[in-house]
Order: sequence, then structure tokens, then C-alpha cells
Amino acid sequence: MPTPEADGVPGRRSRFPVVDPATGETFDEAPDQQPDELDDVVARARRAWGGWRADPAARTSALLGAADAVDAAGDDLARLLTREQGKPLAESYAEVARTAARLRYFAELAPRTRRIDDGRPVHSEIRWRSLGPVAAIVPWNFPLQLAAAKFAPALAAGNTMVLKPSPFTPLATRLLGSVLATALPEDVLTVVTGREPLGACLASHPGIRHVTFTGSVPTGRAVAGAAAASLARVTLELGGNDAAVLLDDVDVDGIADRLFWAAFRNCGQVCMAVKRVYVPARLHAEVVEALAQRAKAVAVGPGLDPGTRLGPVNNAPQLARVEQITERALADGARAASGGHRLDGPGYFFAPTVLTDVPPGSPVVTGEQFGPVLPVLPYGSLDEAVDAANGTGFGLGGSVWGTDLDRAEAVADRLECGTAWINHHAELSLHQPFAGVKDSGVGIAGGPWGLYGNLRPFVVHRPQEG
Repeated sequence: MPTPEADGVPGRRSRFPVVDPATGETFDEAPDQQPDELDDVVARARRAWGGWRADPAARTSALLGAADAVDAAGDDLARLLTREQGKPLAESYAEVARTAARLRYFAELAPRTRRIDDGRPVHSEIRWRSLGPVAAIVPWNFPLQLAAAKFAPALAAGNTMVLKPSPFTPLATRLLGSVLATALPEDVLTVVTGREPLGACLASHPGIRHVTFTGSVPTGRAVAGAAAASLARVTLELGGNDAAVLLDDVDVDGIADRLFWAAFRNCGQVCMAVKRVYVPARLHAEVVEALAQRAKAVAVGPGLDPGTRLGPVNNAPQLARVEQITERALADGARAASGGHRLDGPGYFFAPTVLTDVPPGSPVVTGEQFGPVLPVLPYGSLDEAVDAANGTGFGLGGSVWGTDLDRAEAVADRLECGTAWINHHAELSLHQPFAGVKDSGVGIAGGPWGLYGNLRPFVVHRPQEG
């Protein structure tokens, strides 16, 4: 197994602690690289770009080999991911598998040259060229999966990449970088780790031609501003406040498990998780009870324990935010049907919380809690529910739940979001686009759209012969 030191970065010896969220204690350290190291890193990425972009067949072979290397390192990657992120080990294995799957998917994609026939005596073709060095800045909730969602299409398009993980979860990404280095040419993918202002300096570096970022809206705006200095392209996925709208014909028992996990998977730390539930008033008590029963029964604990279904919140600042936003709702008159508090003992654990009687203007409704807290709100009319679902600045995803699928689809079509699901939520295919509206993002990831987002058109005109 290669070591993370094989990531090709000439390290300064300054380091920062990495905390196990299940214990709240430091268990390792990562290199705290400094902004003045980026010039060399980006310059090497640019030099590697020439050879990498020149041979599509070699790129395909290398990316497929990289996917095999990820699979082979799956045990080490998954255990380290759980240790620093907190999620149950089974979910870490799934994240590693999705990382390899993205490499295989994009390895087989190729841009299509298109001929333009506009009646003129000119042979015109649209060809596609890579952009150059790309920067990816990745959050702590799905470090490997979101990194792959960025580097797989970027590398497949012929770009090179400098990848910066969150300082809360740097270790599995560093290990992933060393695993990929066994299959990719030198400097095609470089992992840099460090605390701010490293990310801001990477986003504003004049040698970076595309910045792809996943994280909060305020940080996304800052990244866009930083990238604007060099007119670099930006792709921003900025989180969500996804609403689930339950119709009056919904089978509560039939959908309760799916709805619960759509909200609480990964301890609610999912950008496209259900973060609000709107329920017909006559079904409100039944839905609250069904979700609260599941919240009280779910096994919460360290991700490495085999029986755990729900791990800790990833970091102390996020735990404090979850606690603050819950306490604010309770102070405003909400009632906790389950949870509502931190759990006793070590680590960053918060009891799975279902809130009722929540004022519609409470931050837990209008903002993004990003934790194991779910408000359930009654509605009188369907128009009222749709207006409320659309009534925030977010627009990542949404879902509609009911028995009449045609009616549910008609309601889903009214949601102001990038993806709408019916009777499920937050399920994506590698083949589909993923994008938000309003404050939830700029640009498109996923499928062929993700590949073309890492390319620029190049048009060639020549006279027709004869």
C-alpha cells in the first residue's frame, strides 16, 4: 500500500491535528501546506498537462487502472474515512465503491466532434479542448465521493488537477491521492492539505483555469470572487434545503423508512438530504410519530462499531451549529418529538431529532441545518405547501410523496430545484446531470454534462474541396 507521502508534494513539516469525531480526540496529523507552495504545485500540474491531454487512449487506460487501484485499497480507504469523518463503515465502503465507479464511467466518455452544416461552402467542425490545471475544493461530508465527482471528469477531459480536501477530513483523500498515483502519470493529480487561507489562494491562483467547489453559500461566493481575478471558470455546488412534500393520499407506513433515511443518512450531513417535511394537517401527527419512532430506535454510535447505523456529527463547529439551531427552534415554541439534545459521553453525537410545532420562519426551516434534525410542518392546501417548499433561497432538490404518481409528478414539476424525486429522495445516477438553482449553485456536474463542463469548444473552418 503506498503511503500518503507519495502524493508528490514537497512537504513543509508544519502539521495540523485531525480529530476522530467519535471520540473528540486527535488521532493523527496532516501536512499544513502553505500558500507559497502552490506556485510550484500548479506549475508542475501545467507541465504534466501537455502529455496528459495529448493521448486520449492512454488517459482511458490510466483512469481504468486508477479505478482498479481504488478497489484494491478499499479496506484501508474505508476504515480511514470512517475514522476521520465518522460515518458507519458500510457507508464508507459504499463511498469508496462510488469513487471507483466514477473513474470507470468517465474513463469511457469522450467528447463528440460535431460538423456544422449551415449552407455555406465551408467545412466547419466543433472540436473540444481541455482547459489546463483545475482546482477542486472538497467538503468533509463525502470527501472521496465528491473528490471523484470533480477529478474523474476533469482528468477524463484531459485536464490536470490540484485537489484540496477539508482540513477536517484530509487523511483519506491523501491516501486516495497516493493510491491514484500508482496508476496516473506524475503531477496529473496532486493533493494539497492545509488550513485557510490555502483554499482561497488556490481558488485565486492565476495558473488555475477552472475552480470546482462544494460547500456553503458564503464560501462559494468567496470562491467565485477569488476565481474572478484570473477569469477562471467556476462550478459551485452550494448545498440545499430540500423539501419533501407529502400528499394527502400518501401511505405513511409504506414510505416512513425511506423518508427517515432520506433525512438522516450520514447524520443528516448530505447537501441533498430532506431537510424539511410538509404534511397535510390531518396526517401531521401520524407522520411525526412514525419518524420519531425511527429516530428513537436507530443505533447511534462510532462508525467502526458494526451495529452503528448513525454516526457522529463530523466536527465541533458543526455540532455547535446543530445544537444552536435546535435550541433556537425550541425556544421559539417547537417541540422535540425525539432528540433535541447532544448525547452524553465523548465525541460529537447529537440525538436524532424530529421537531414539530416549528415556526415557519425558524432558521431550522429557512436555513440548512446539515445535521440530524428534521422539522415536520403541517399545511392546509397544496398550493400553500408548494409555496413554502419554494420559499427559501435554496434550490438543490426536492421530492413529492403520494400514491397517485401522475398527481405527484405534476406537483414535482412545480418545485424550484435542480432535481425532483417521487416517493424517494437523493438517489442519483452517474449518467444524469446534477445542478441546483438559486443559491444552490452554478454549473453542472454529472454525466456527459460534467465532462463538457471541463472542456472548451474549438471551432475549425476550412473551404470545401472541389
